[in-house]
Amino acid sequence: MVDIGSNTKRITKDYRLTRYACYLIAQNGDSRKEVIALAQTYFAIQTRKQELSEKEYDELTEDEKRLYRRNQARKGNYNLNKTAVKAHVKDLARFHNAGYKGLYNGETADDIFKRKKLRYREDILDNMGSEELANNIFRIAQTDAKLKRDKVDNEYTANSVHYEVGKEVRESIKRLGGTMPENLPTPNRSLKELEKSKTMYKIGDSVKIEVIGADKITRKIDFKLSLIFLQLAFFFHHHIWNIRCPYFQILSILLLCYLVLQTFRMV
Repeated sequence: MVDIGSNTKRITKDYRLTRYACYLIAQNGDSRKEVIALAQTYFAIQTRKQELSEKEYDELTEDEKRLYRRNQARKGNYNLNKTAVKAHVKDLARFHNAGYKGLYNGETADDIFKRKKLRYREDILDNMGSEELANNIFRIAQTDAKLKRDKVDNEYTANSVHYEVGKEVRESIKRLGGTMPENLPTPNRSLKELEKSKTMYKIGDSVKIEVIGADKITRKIDFKLSLIFLQLAFFFHHHIWNIRCPYFQILSILLLCYLVLQTFRMV
């Protein structure tokens, strides 16, 4: 209800707009109006953020791109599973195999596993390069969108949709002259193996992956906590020094030196 004057109200319709529709309205609106100016500023900032993230992505190494893409695939599969369950899919393994069959020319997840010669319980997505992961991310996203758009409500249709989307992605790769996913090389190391090496990757302000190697384990103590330990060590050192026992005094000095070095390494 909106007021139209003379103590009169009229019922009006509410409209829900897509993000793209909001963008077009903002870009073509009168920037002298505060709400339009704010909208134009918002879209300008978001566009700039996207440009920065793409630039940073291009600067990543292949292994860093794989980690980033794998995280996207994991989130995409999580959302796709929820959509599939709402579409009354009970056998998720068969549902996902339908997508793989379409994209990989009939290969199931087990077939891909065997072709890549993976070890027991290794994940096929952890053993894909960034390009192959990108193909699967596109398959996952488009299947999720189509299931929602077509309001699929049965398992048979959902499996068919996943297969057809996978097949369409494959045909698109073929038309563009790209390499078929089954012909892309398998990386020498899986992402699980990469996670065993001490590495830090950061993409923009929102994506941060930290992995500490099992072969080079270092105790990362929080800086504030380390300061507390250092203060306690000085306290005990003072009392131990008064005991005048050379053995305890040497141990106390070594402990202090160790804690001081650890603290400065965190600065």
